[in-house]
Amino acid sequence: MKKLIALLLALCMVFALCACGSKAEAPAAEAPAAEAPAAEPGIEPVTLTIYSPGNENSVPTKTIIEYARLVSEASDGAITLDVHHSNELGNDAEAIESTRMGTIDIIFAGTSGFTAFYDPAKILDLPFLFDSAEEAYEVTNGEIGEKIFENFPQFGLIYLAEGDNGMRHISTTNRPIHTAADVAGLKIRVPTSQLYLDVWEALGATPVALALPELALALSNGTAEGQDNATYHLVANATYDDIKYFSNINYMWMGCTMAVNSVTWSKLDPAVQSILAEQAKVAAKYSFDTIAQDNETATKTLQDAGVEFDFEPDIQSFKDMLGGAEYYQRYANESWFNQELLDEILAH
Repeated sequence: MKKLIALLLALCMVFALCACGSKAEAPAAEAPAAEAPAAEPGIEPVTLTIYSPGNENSVPTKTIIEYARLVSEASDGAITLDVHHSNELGNDAEAIESTRMGTIDIIFAGTSGFTAFYDPAKILDLPFLFDSAEEAYEVTNGEIGEKIFENFPQFGLIYLAEGDNGMRHISTTNRPIHTAADVAGLKIRVPTSQLYLDVWEALGATPVALALPELALALSNGTAEGQDNATYHLVANATYDDIKYFSNINYMWMGCTMAVNSVTWSKLDPAVQSILAEQAKVAAKYSFDTIAQDNETATKTLQDAGVEFDFEPDIQSFKDMLGGAEYYQRYANESWFNQELLDEILAH
């Protein structure tokens, strides 16, 4: 009897060991799932200074505020852009120089300010390059834009995106403008830029180079009889009190360039660089959309003030008066002139 009991106990132990063994092997069968690749590590927090000289209501300032929101969202809060504006860190020229030196990390300012040291960007100051602001966005934020700013690193900068500062038109105090012939002898205020002076001289007008703060008085006392500006600029800068006629000739587009200090950029994690570059294009589009809305509002404001609009002037007459594409050849010997690049822009 004792032998039988002992035999039964031995059999029970064997069964128990077999059962335990089968349970221990179950996790081993699931091992491949546990070896799946781990998620990418998070971005290390980083804070960068971004600046635009305009006041808090200016489109460039609104754009960098939006850019800060976009990069924070895209990085789950890891990237912080410390936004400054309203001349806190200097005017356009001072701020661009500070960005080249690294005192400011990212700048968003008028493209014309960069041409003081970066000649290739002057190509964007040629007339009738784009039929619309939408076309300007596509061209300057694509391969052509990269080509224009490809040598930025030589000047301490990395190009990020090109925002909008408006399509320039013509508005006058004393005559409607429908064709190029209508500007003959017109005293029109232009920025202090030789390229702008050249255009209006070629069109037969009498251009007057004046700083923007002098414009309203010049229109009032007759020193100037017209201005070339984006629609919203007239309202934003309060230079429309004496304006009676406005003509949408789309003759010149103005951009705002977003750039980052090259040393700062080189120290950033590639994931951070990727987010900044991608969201810069999104922010640039925001600036174009915002100006389009501001132009609509400004048009209504000007119409309410009695300004008469010509929304379909004879734009071709202006191009013909300049001599078409041959006009650009007057700059063929300039260091910044690039015929191949110009052809790419015009063919877009």
